[in-house]
Amino acid sequence: MTSLHYGLTPSALAARLLDVIHDSIIPLTTAGVSRGCKVFGAAILSKSTLSVVVAATNDELTSPLFHGEVTTLLEFHKLNSSLPVQERIDPRDCVFVSTHEPCSLCLSAITWSGFDNFYYLFTYEDTRKTFAIPHDINILQQVFQTHKEDPDDAPLYNATNDFWSSWSIAQLITQSQEPQQSQLQKHMQDVKAEYNALSDQYQQSKATQAPSQIPLN
Repeated sequence: MTSLHYGLTPSALAARLLDVIHDSIIPLTTAGVSRGCKVFGAAILSKSTLSVVVAATNDELTSPLFHGEVTTLLEFHKLNSSLPVQERIDPRDCVFVSTHEPCSLCLSAITWSGFDNFYYLFTYEDTRKTFAIPHDINILQQVFQTHKEDPDDAPLYNATNDFWSSWSIAQLITQSQEPQQSQLQKHMQDVKAEYNALSDQYQQSKATQAPSQIPLN
């Protein structure tokens, strides 16, 4: 994809999204992991300025439904409901960025909330292999009967559909030119390394947490 995203080149957008994840989401997730929550987070940005409207992180200790994307959407709608009607923010005027490829719950929540896009850092395979959390793939396969073999062989959902389009940050970097591409690759790896450390912390503390409502690993 070579077209501009919101007036930005793929490299400029990738740089901004990585900065948002590093500066606005990771600090919230660090606090959440210290409480025993998972490493998932998200942010909603203005399309016109790419400034952060809201950011949030997983809060599974309050409810297993409070995934990072869901808590972010709750914060967004809480903010919107506090504004005069004429000042409320249209989701279609926003960019949704998730640290991890949204699960079936979050795909639906993003859709029902009216967003026409989302971007993500880690793929489902990253979540399963690197973070030892296989539920996104398992639920899509077992409940929704999506591709049942290797998820690399076929997508588990339509990345472009009548509701929204989605991209990984890695795709944006691939579409970038040098020297920006190499710089962004390093930036992405640095951000991922921070998540790897948080994941290790979460996995070490997981055994001390209360059982989940569904059979998690």
